[in-house]
Amino acid sequence: MPSSSFIDKIVARTDAASRVAALPQPVVFTNGVFDVLHRGHVTYLAQARELGASLVVALNSDSSAKRLGKGPDRPLNNERDRALVMAALESVSLVTWFDEDTPLQLIMQLKPAILVKGGDYDMSKLAETAVVEGYGGKALAIPFVDGYSTTALVRRIREKS
Repeated sequence: MPSSSFIDKIVARTDAASRVAALPQPVVFTNGVFDVLHRGHVTYLAQARELGASLVVALNSDSSAKRLGKGPDRPLNNERDRALVMAALESVSLVTWFDEDTPLQLIMQLKPAILVKGGDYDMSKLAETAVVEGYGGKALAIPFVDGYSTTALVRRIREKS
C-alpha cells in the first residue's frame, strides 16, 4: 500500500478547490483519461509541471472515459487505479476526477493559473480556454511525443497476443 503522503495527493472533487488553494502557486491544470501510462504521458506531465509550482491532474471518471469512444473495454484501468498511478508521479501535486464530458465546471471551481492540453487540441476552440483567459490565466498546448499513444499501445499488445 502506498505511503499516506502518496494517497494524500488524491482528493474528492468536493475537496479539490480548498486543496488547490493551499498548493504552491501558480497552479497548472491538465486532464485526461491516462489509462495506460507511457513515455508520452510522463513527458507531457513533467513539461506541464515545469510551467508552474504545482500540477493538478483531473482524471475522466470511468463513465466519462467510456463516453469518449476509445473502445467498449476502455478504460482498461479503473479510475481509482489510474489516480494511484498519477499520484505516484513526482510531477503531480494533486489528483481529482470529473464525471462530465469536459472539465469545464471543474476548471471554473479550481481557477488554475495555467491550463495545459496535449498538442492535438486547438486551444482557441476550447470553452475551457475562454474561461481560464477570462479570469487572467493562460492556456497552452504541449506537443505530443511522437509515436506514443495509449490507443496505439493497446492495439500493438492485442496484435501480439
